[in-house]
Amino acid sequence: MRDVKITDIDVTLCETRVKGNFADSTRNVETIGFAVVEVSTDVGVTGIGVTYHEVGGEAIREFILYAIKPKLIGRSPFETEAIYEENFHYMRGVGRKGLAFCAYSAVDIALWDIKGKVLDMPLYRLLGGNNPEVPIYASGGWTSYTTEELVAEARLMVSQGYKKIKLKVGVDGGKNPDEDVRRVAAVREAIGPDIGFMLDANNVWRAATAIQFANRVREYNIEFFEEPVFADDIPGLAEFKRGTDIPLATGEHEYTRYGIRDLILGNAVDIIQCDVTRVGGYTECLRAIALSQAWNKAFAPHGMEHMHMHLAAVAPNALYLERLFMFEEVVRNVYQDAPEPVNGILTIPDKPGLGLELNKDYMKEYGRK
Repeated sequence: MRDVKITDIDVTLCETRVKGNFADSTRNVETIGFAVVEVSTDVGVTGIGVTYHEVGGEAIREFILYAIKPKLIGRSPFETEAIYEENFHYMRGVGRKGLAFCAYSAVDIALWDIKGKVLDMPLYRLLGGNNPEVPIYASGGWTSYTTEELVAEARLMVSQGYKKIKLKVGVDGGKNPDEDVRRVAAVREAIGPDIGFMLDANNVWRAATAIQFANRVREYNIEFFEEPVFADDIPGLAEFKRGTDIPLATGEHEYTRYGIRDLILGNAVDIIQCDVTRVGGYTECLRAIALSQAWNKAFAPHGMEHMHMHLAAVAPNALYLERLFMFEEVVRNVYQDAPEPVNGILTIPDKPGLGLELNKDYMKEYGRK
């Protein structure tokens, strides 16, 4: 194999207006989308990586094209450790968290996609795994839904074969926990006792309120409670963890292994939900997973199931992937025949790299925009 060199990087922003009334406890959702990165090489292999394009996608695109791209042209995509280290320090004044690190995460994923394609191996094989079947749960159930709509979506999830589902709590901006308790009870009654049931409060409460609520709903066999307090409130998360025996899930808003380290050392997490499209791509996410294993914590990545499927297939402490219902249209538009769950299992394609192919017609349409 001759040396491979990066020749170009392109970024396409794909978005769609949300159809319907989507709000969690802390914000309304108006548009969703992906920033899709394509890294080209001199051997004709192109790698793809993705991060979120909801707020600030334009800044992500410009940062990649004007700050990251010039540093990578002519480099080997196999130098992921060296390239990560150089860019981490290059960006450190503006990029240890936030949009800049989302941008780098998508580029790093594309480099790993290239490595798998050049070596003709699916990434889960390259990383040492042997089982392409990964459990996955359905995620939705917005606080803007009526109780009837919430129950209907829960039933739809179960009818599609999901064995575990996650729904939102924090109606009326978290000001009506009594109504949340009623909604949780209604969903549990509708789905029965055998379906795994998780809750996500999207940062809405202070620790005391979150603890009180959690202990009111624990009788409904809640598998985990996600982000009951503000994600950066590590003492509040630790207080929640001391106040209830419902497992605490958090980490989707953390960047780099240092953010995950602080959650662990703060005794502020049971299930680590870091997101590869934010935390630093495959290069940094593998370190975060190693930390989760060293402290005997579970790993259950946030969203972006097709970016996470190889990592979850490899990590022995991985519980499952998350499929965000509201992203299904975007996923089907951006990718060509991306794998879809069957009876709560996502099967990784037996193809090199990520195993994903972009829908070129759709990408060209957005490229023109």
